[in-house]
Amino acid sequence: MPTNTNALSRTFLKEMRAIAHHLKPIVTLGAEPSESAFAELDRALDDHELVKVRVNIAGRKERAEAIEAAAAAAKAVEVQRIGKIVVLYRANPDARPELSNTARQS
Repeated sequence: MPTNTNALSRTFLKEMRAIAHHLKPIVTLGAEPSESAFAELDRALDDHELVKVRVNIAGRKERAEAIEAAAAAAKAVEVQRIGKIVVLYRANPDARPELSNTARQS
């Protein structure tokens, strides 16, 4: 799976942003994200494939670093970033259709 947005098509990213528009953040990362926060992010990506994450860090540089670290730790692709909200995507070929945000929208 591609690990950066340059490897994904513009059409695919546009579709993912459209699906994510109505989602609510289901994971929140603080100034010092814990292992349990990363585990919850990993579980959410396994179940939903496409998730919104709230990053409660005031500084832009620190927030950007935390987002990049979270995406790398989860082996996810950043689809969109607006302020303190980031949308991450990680494909799961074994995702349950009733949980997957991408399967329910197709």
